[in-house]
Amino acid sequence: MRRSLVTAIALALASSAVSVHAQAQAQATAAPAATEVTTQLPRTARPVHYRVEVTPHAEQMTFDGKVSIELDVLSATDNIVLQAASLRFSNSQLVMGKGAALPAKVSVDEANQTATFAFDKPLEPGRYTLSTDYSGIINTQANGLFALDYTTDSGKKRALFTQFENSDARRFVPSWDEPGYKATFDLTLNVPVAQMAVSNMPEASSKVLGNGLKQVVFQTSPKMSTYLLFLSAGEFERATIAADNGTEIGVIAQTGKVEQARFALEASRDVIREYNDYFGVAYPLPKLDNVAAPGRSQFFSAMENWGAIFTFEYSLLVDPAVSSVSDKQGIFSTAAHEIAHQWFGNLVTMAWWDDLWLNEGFATWMAGRTTHKLHPDWDLNGVRAARVSRGAMGQDAYVTTHPIVQHVATVEQASQAFDGITYGKGAAVIGMLEDYVGADAWRNGVRSYVNAHAYGNAVTDDLWREMDKAAPGKQFLDVAHHFTLQPGIPLIRVASACIDGKTQVSLQQGEYTIDRKDKVPLRWRVPVTLRGADGKEVRTLVDGSSNVQLAGCKGPVLVNAGQKGYYRTLYAPEQFKTLSGGFDRLPVVDQLGVMMDASALAAVGLQPEADMLDLTAKVAADAPADLWQMVARTLGGIDSVFDGDVPRQAGLRRYAQSRLAPALASLGWDGREDDSAQTRQLRSSLIGTLGGMNDPQVIAEARRRFDAFLANPESLSPELRSTVLGVVANNADAATWEKLHTLAKKETSSMVRDQYYRLLAMPKDKALAQRALEMALTDEPGATNGASMISAVSHEHADMAFDFALAHREKVDTLVDGSSRAGYYPELGASADNLQMVDKIKAYADRYIAPTSRRDAETVIANIQTRVKLRGERKPQIDAWLKQGGY
Repeated sequence: MRRSLVTAIALALASSAVSVHAQAQAQATAAPAATEVTTQLPRTARPVHYRVEVTPHAEQMTFDGKVSIELDVLSATDNIVLQAASLRFSNSQLVMGKGAALPAKVSVDEANQTATFAFDKPLEPGRYTLSTDYSGIINTQANGLFALDYTTDSGKKRALFTQFENSDARRFVPSWDEPGYKATFDLTLNVPVAQMAVSNMPEASSKVLGNGLKQVVFQTSPKMSTYLLFLSAGEFERATIAADNGTEIGVIAQTGKVEQARFALEASRDVIREYNDYFGVAYPLPKLDNVAAPGRSQFFSAMENWGAIFTFEYSLLVDPAVSSVSDKQGIFSTAAHEIAHQWFGNLVTMAWWDDLWLNEGFATWMAGRTTHKLHPDWDLNGVRAARVSRGAMGQDAYVTTHPIVQHVATVEQASQAFDGITYGKGAAVIGMLEDYVGADAWRNGVRSYVNAHAYGNAVTDDLWREMDKAAPGKQFLDVAHHFTLQPGIPLIRVASACIDGKTQVSLQQGEYTIDRKDKVPLRWRVPVTLRGADGKEVRTLVDGSSNVQLAGCKGPVLVNAGQKGYYRTLYAPEQFKTLSGGFDRLPVVDQLGVMMDASALAAVGLQPEADMLDLTAKVAADAPADLWQMVARTLGGIDSVFDGDVPRQAGLRRYAQSRLAPALASLGWDGREDDSAQTRQLRSSLIGTLGGMNDPQVIAEARRRFDAFLANPESLSPELRSTVLGVVANNADAATWEKLHTLAKKETSSMVRDQYYRLLAMPKDKALAQRALEMALTDEPGATNGASMISAVSHEHADMAFDFALAHREKVDTLVDGSSRAGYYPELGASADNLQMVDKIKAYADRYIAPTSRRDAETVIANIQTRVKLRGERKPQIDAWLKQGGY
């Protein structure tokens, strides 16, 4: 699954369709509640094969189902317990072989999401078939079987999709809804004749039933976990292309949009070819579709259902009028991530959610590796992996972090496991371990692991055992366990001296934390790569401490050369001064690493703020775009330190503008055909950063281009469209807001329409922000935009958005997919810079979030508390540096 980790986006407000059941109506208009459900079932039986037939009633938002499950009873019992949520049962019975049917009495436990099928006599171990009729709800958010409404030139349409990860297959079929229970599936779907039906496997047969319906039967699936089952039905088109091994690769989109998925289709072909080679096991299904859906979710952007990937349109379609190079990069990366899951996650599945990182960390790393290999022009300086690593450290440095391998006991905890540690740190640690053992040894270990556990389940140590065999003599298990079984970030302190013409380097391992300065450090075995005066790399394993000798003394000592290590580096003052003096001679990725570490260390008082600010002044006018991106991000982050302190913020902005405005002027607002991807992205970044700092020239030019856009939409290039409209929306007055509103109401492209409604929620003006909040609760924005708009308002007006959402909580709950609710409300307060917000979030958590499910709320609270404290400590140093420079 590709998790949406940037902002909370909405999915699913119910349509006004009338249900045939009163209870179904009530459940369809309310999101599934956050719950402390302990998901694991009794180990008395296991499934072998499911035969499922479903008839959706899309207008009534209900469905009817029949299921027949071949199962093995493992020990004597008088009942069989399955997971089931919001399902009603009838005609339930059990048969052994050709024996008589044994009626089943069904009792439903909604709180624990189970259905118990009880029998009048004990069942002996053996093979049985359990069958039942049932009915369920078509949900209004991405939980189970759900509906998405969208607008086209010919009117409103409705399509159906499923989303089962992590624990929502139980809303579609009574089942063993746990990753460790794998079985095969036969799926039959009865849908309107004019619709296309899609599932994991190709269609086996189709026939007309009458009454406007057809029955589509799909081929038997491979052995897989329930969360990977998928179906969809709607007015779709499909385009296909063949992979090298004969696999048919397809993209499916709403009618009229399938050509916008052509880039994703060709990318999928290239990625499949690469993965077939890398894993040493060919993709095993006859087809792989990628299904585009309108709208958004707070929880995810794409899902790796085996043979039928689900992706929201904004992560799959290229609209020539609005899609930038960054959008294309995101589409490729998302496809590469989900396709990696076809092996790591689908073919070999984690045994339980404790090891979710085996899916997500590996897919994130594999997507980054493959994107860089197939599109090296998108990352000329190899900086992406370093950015992913440092990004994960932002969460990992707080007390609320957790190990990569984590304990999961409840449904909500499983949902919260999809976070920056699982994805970002997981990918960063894999990158470090591959670098430590060598790329060939790492790939050999991966191949052995996939072969050993194909169509089965595994835990992290299963992978580590294969790696240890592939890389003997490396202390691999110790290193891997230290970085996956305990939380946090090593801090490598560096000191060096020139003795007898050689550099003697002392490395001491501590721990980098943001909110626990007196914490006793954990202990890691840390693979460290150094580069000295002669430019050669030297490797060592720091076990508490290490001493390394480098040739020569004339040159800086660089630690974490190549930036593949998952740790922060703190140089002694003299060493940092020497390193800074030769800063422009370092490889770009190492310049970025030094800047990112200096910024993080300065923020917590381990290094002077002047060190980091001095580096922003050292970046030359003709330096690579990646470095200027870093300068813009750094200065944008420092700007927020002075929010609410206008006089002191003015000095920082004068310095920032003195650096960034000439860089923008050099690039110009209008791109050239030969601009690199990095140059195009830098242009947008500079405009956005300067606009966010209220640069009058940038705001005026953005407004001028917006006026031209209103007269001629083609006047605004796709590369600048999102940035220019964002600057305009952020600084909008009432008249401008109404112009954006008119664009939103007239737009028929669901993807572009969603963007406009989000822009309406971005103004700094409080009155306009309030109008956006009120609009979010109406039907106007569409089913998937309400929660997104509230979230967008929160970036400028955290208290307003949080208070509004709480005041309308019952309505807002219907806009938020159930797997996101424990994090959605606290995240609305995340940008606040006052401790009153901490009290509000605590009060909300105490009232509405189960005690075992408060990690997201506690993380936001810790971030706010620490940010308020550190701002007070940082301001004097930054202020002094600015005054010394005349700003």
